[in-house]
Amino acid sequence: MTGVVKPVQVHRPGRTLTLTTRLDVYVDLPANQKGSHLSRNLEIINELVDRSVREPVESLEALVETIAVLLLKRHDYATTSEVWAEADYFLERTSPGGQTSLEPYRLVARADARRGAAHVDRSIGVEVLGMTACPCAMEMVRERLAEAHPEVRDLSESMPVITHNQRNRTTLILQEPPGHEVEADELIQIVEDSMSAPTYELLKRPDEGRLVERAHRNPKFVEDVVRDVLDRLLRRYPRMPDSTWVRVKSESEESIHKHNAFAERSTTFGELREP
Repeated sequence: MTGVVKPVQVHRPGRTLTLTTRLDVYVDLPANQKGSHLSRNLEIINELVDRSVREPVESLEALVETIAVLLLKRHDYATTSEVWAEADYFLERTSPGGQTSLEPYRLVARADARRGAAHVDRSIGVEVLGMTACPCAMEMVRERLAEAHPEVRDLSESMPVITHNQRNRTTLILQEPPGHEVEADELIQIVEDSMSAPTYELLKRPDEGRLVERAHRNPKFVEDVVRDVLDRLLRRYPRMPDSTWVRVKSESEESIHKHNAFAERSTTFGELREP
């Protein structure tokens, strides 16, 4: 069952949020059964969402984990269950010129439960919009400017020059092993710091100039964004088990092509730590 939309109350330290959440829930079927009892899925979701009004859940990951466990209890014929949740989320951000605004992000949570397993495999994720500046076009422009204007002495790589910009959408999904709680706000910061620059809903003209300069001083391919996210994850969570799974995908909407640029890596912390 996909596309179930519910308001979920989530309690985080110092605040309680209402997240408009989309839920997708799945169970497997044995060969001798024609279909699933879909109403049981909605019963579970409704019970938990109604309860969250009185007793907010700790996180979306906790919610999908509970749903996954209850799915196996209600569907006694199933051996596995899977639950995904997505919710719009806002954080206060400050522009380069000091203007504050609430910026949109997306939270992702996943849980896989297997009958008889010691624990539920659950993950936390975020989707972040930002921008990238193309290093390739910048290098080509730098070479052409150096040829056309030899009187300009400083056209080294430390000096940003014009290039084309891209709106970048990066998604990070991280397995959350037992005893290793991860904050979504931290993941958002990791992803945003890995782009050429963040983006903002509200920018005054001086802010636009500062932001474009910041991006051009930090040009990146989509591959660079993925690498930098993974590098920051390793440094932020040094005690994460080697078996912890992570997936990063980054897509830049090209401004001079009719196609987009895309990069993705699925790996584990152990693989990332290998020399």
